Amino acid sequence: MAMDQKVGRELFDEVMVPCYSPMQIIPVKGRGSRIWDQEDREYVDFAGGIAVSCLGHCHPIMVDALKSQADKLWHLSNVMTNEPALRLAKKLTELTFADKVFFANSGGEANEAALKLARRYAVDKFGPEKSEIISFKQGFHGRTFFTVTVGGQSAYSDGFGPKPGDITHMVYNDLESLAEHMSDRTCAVMMEPLQGEGGIISPTAEFIQGVRELCDKHNALLIFDEVQTGNSRTGTFYAYEGLGVTPDILSTAKSLGGGFPIGAMLTTTELAKHLKVGTHGSTYGGNPLACAVAEAVVDEISKPEVLAGVKEREQWFRDGLAQINAKYPIFAEVRGQGLLLGAALTEEWQGRARDILVAAGEEGLMVLVAGANVVRFTPSLVIEKADIDEGMARLERAIAKLYQ
Repeated sequence: MAMDQKVGRELFDEVMVPCYSPMQIIPVKGRGSRIWDQEDREYVDFAGGIAVSCLGHCHPIMVDALKSQADKLWHLSNVMTNEPALRLAKKLTELTFADKVFFANSGGEANEAALKLARRYAVDKFGPEKSEIISFKQGFHGRTFFTVTVGGQSAYSDGFGPKPGDITHMVYNDLESLAEHMSDRTCAVMMEPLQGEGGIISPTAEFIQGVRELCDKHNALLIFDEVQTGNSRTGTFYAYEGLGVTPDILSTAKSLGGGFPIGAMLTTTELAKHLKVGTHGSTYGGNPLACAVAEAVVDEISKPEVLAGVKEREQWFRDGLAQINAKYPIFAEVRGQGLLLGAALTEEWQGRARDILVAAGEEGLMVLVAGANVVRFTPSLVIEKADIDEGMARLERAIAKLYQ
């Protein structure tokens, strides 16, 4: 098949593994927060590739960084290091609590590295009996067998045979039950500082502080999965900054590369030394192309004006959803922070989040769901006001049709 030959959605069913069920449309180009499909139909993008396209589509700084690096160096493997990886790692340590960085290719890989480090640290420091990992129901940490098992949604991990052991799932925001369960056998607590896939659930201040204190009490590591909440998504560079709690290990991906695949695990020098040479690795992790793009992204999204703009845009979204809800009262509440928002459906509309997603698509708007009862919005962090207004108008038309 020639590279310029037009392909259709039916080819997916012919050649692709059916673990996805993509929409019928095939986008072919994007600019900012607008996308066009094969028929040149335009869509407003409130989905951002699931919190990935933090600067929208084809942002000039990303395009320039990629083109510039493409003429220099593409790949080395980790037998050698490279300049973009070193510069990016330095910037991430300067912007966070961390001293050391491990680069991967995705959020799942970053979380795999975080979990392996936690287990290795516990074995080295306390012995093999300190192996329990605690995570939370409705959590999501990736699709490797280890991370999908740690994630608190059995529908994603069942049916693949024996699962990795010594993993306990607790209830998010239930500090009392966590305190009753934790012991000196607990190796680590892994959590999202704001649950994404599980319904856009924010932690209470008491809960997040209590988790940190319990980890300290039992010599357990606190791992923050900031794959979705990180990289300025909530209005601080990482969400932990707004919570008054610092993790021991942090994972990041999604918006880190703005659309170019890259992930990273961040930690301290004391913990990092337990991953000595040969204990972990990645062929593509720290790839010069990925790191060059991510460096440009980090430079842009860490600017004070961009961070302030996230908070401003959050209010624009909340105002727009409130105006729609005044006419068509289907949202019980709008959850989340910054540009990680979820509109939870009322009791009468339970189970219809996907109906809204489909109807919005028919009106030329891309949104997401977080479970069956929450419509999720994770747009570009620099989305224009005009794009938000147009997207809200399309969402209102979609809901109006469903409301009849």
